[in-house]
Amino acid sequence: MHIPTPRYRCPLARLQPEPMDVEAVKRQGWREQRVLVVGLDDARLDWTERELIRRIGERLYGSPNATREVRHG
Repeated sequence: MHIPTPRYRCPLARLQPEPMDVEAVKRQGWREQRVLVVGLDDARLDWTERELIRRIGERLYGSPNATREVRHG
């Protein structure tokens, strides 16, 4: 019978963050705070939904091609 030798576990391993379920965070944000996080490349959206989201984003935050306005003061 072959018993594998236990590997040395680095003490820093417990400090590694747990992987986050991004979709669960988005779902929780929508349900609790009514914050919607969606990407235009999300395959669950059809063309009209993508276009609507793109237009809302550009209206609120400007076009991604627009130069950023720098304000000093």
